[in-house]
Amino acid sequence: MNADKQTIPSSENTPSTSGTTSQTSRRKWLWLGGLGAVLLVGLLVAATVYLLSPSAPTTRVRDVFIILLALEGMVIGVALLVLVLQLAVLINLLQQEVKPILDSTTKTVRVLEGTAAFISDHLAEPIIKLNETTAALSTVLGALSLVRGRKKKPK
Repeated sequence: MNADKQTIPSSENTPSTSGTTSQTSRRKWLWLGGLGAVLLVGLLVAATVYLLSPSAPTTRVRDVFIILLALEGMVIGVALLVLVLQLAVLINLLQQEVKPILDSTTKTVRVLEGTAAFISDHLAEPIIKLNETTAALSTVLGALSLVRGRKKKPK
């Protein structure tokens, strides 16, 4: 055992942790989200200034926004439909897979309760009764030996 030769883990030998990668990814998404929010606010301000000018075609812009809102409503409807379908799949999973597992577990617990009761009735109780009888017999024999011992002692 040579104390001079200690192995120091290098970055080549140690597996890379995913913590630093996830932090970098999280920072990147935060920056992109912040940049997107700033751009959205800028576009809203520019659109408001443009629509407040007297020569702006507000009726066309209004029609475009109505169409966009209708499309958004349709997207939300599709998302709700997908959500309901996923909920149906989850309920099916619970009924078909989780419920039988719980039923099997309940059955196993009942069998174990029966096994414990059987062992208690047929193994533990007879051993306890045998120990009680042995202790009583030992006490009786001990009492008899004391009585015999008193008779043998001359005074």
